[in-house]
Formats: sequence, structure tokens, C-alpha cells
Amino acid sequence: MKNRYGIYLGAMILASCGPAQNDPGPGGVTVGEAKALDDAAEMLDDRNIVLEHEAAKSKAAPQ
Repeated sequence: MKNRYGIYLGAMILASCGPAQNDPGPGGVTVGEAKALDDAAEMLDDRNIVLEHEAAKSKAAPQ
């Protein structure tokens, strides 16, 4: 009975493991590089939204 719980516990632990940072990822880059690229793209998108918002405010401001 104890052996059965050990097998289930081991299977659950292995199922929860994710890819390592140096595992191959999408587009020929590693998982870590893909995450870094996603983070950089998100920062650029956020910056573009702020710049567009400021441009809209300056157009709407009376002169």
C-alpha cells in the first residue's frame, strides 16, 4: 500500500516539472531566450501605448 502512494507521488512530481532554461524552445531559441524575448516585446508594447496616449493628449490640448 505504501509503495502505491510512493508511485503516485513520484508520478505527480514528474508531471509538475516544466522545461529547463536551456531546453529547445520555439523558433530555434532556448526556453530562457524565448521568455526574455517575450518580456522585451511586452516592454516595447507598453512603451508604445504610453507614447500613443501622450500623442493623443497633445493633439486634444487647446493651443
